[in-house]
Amino acid sequence: MDKIYAIIPVSQFANAKTRLSPFLSPEERENLLKAMLKDIANALKPIVDKIIIISKDQDVLDFAEELELTTIIEEDDNNKKVLKASDNSGLNRALKQAMKWSRTKTRKVIILPSDIPLIGKTNLKLLIDHAKKLDFIIVPSKGGGTNTLITKPLAIDMKFGEFSFQKHIEEAEKKKLTPLVHDSFYMALDVNTTEDLGEIMIHGNGTETKRYLESLGIKVESIHGHERLKVTREN
Repeated sequence: MDKIYAIIPVSQFANAKTRLSPFLSPEERENLLKAMLKDIANALKPIVDKIIIISKDQDVLDFAEELELTTIIEEDDNNKKVLKASDNSGLNRALKQAMKWSRTKTRKVIILPSDIPLIGKTNLKLLIDHAKKLDFIIVPSKGGGTNTLITKPLAIDMKFGEFSFQKHIEEAEKKKLTPLVHDSFYMALDVNTTEDLGEIMIHGNGTETKRYLESLGIKVESIHGHERLKVTREN
């Protein structure tokens, strides 16, 4: 059993990318997430054995099935305590659920977020080939997070949340795994701000995500100020 499955957790379409409001409407943010999911699926399909979308949102699951991806309905949490906005325990539970489902079917999993549409610009096949020999590969995101993990299912506890990169490194070392850090600009670029949209406009040639942003009249120019890019829209 020398397979690798991709696991992508997705929250509700209705709550997609709220940090981009009011620059984008709720419908536009949903369509942006759909475009990013298409780009990720297109990049992964040739090199992994299965792509799994786990979500509580039936609209998300229906869209994943349109893309011919495997879907898992995220289980409800019976713990009714009030969670802080920054608490990602629900995300970590969902990933654990997906890995439990996968562990008898695949040797390795690659865990990715739903908002890194430029991953097809990287040499993903080389990364997957390395994963066949290495126990733990991690890709950092901007700001100390984690944008990709490749490991055996349930090999470590998931620590997604604030500054998760170092927490995942520490978890791997506790389990006597040797982390390989793969530093990639394209994989580190998750889309949360208008400046991130500008990066997609610059680097995202050939992606569904850039085509969608162009359809909205998104424009980008370089500036020398507090922010590096000025992002505007005509529509």
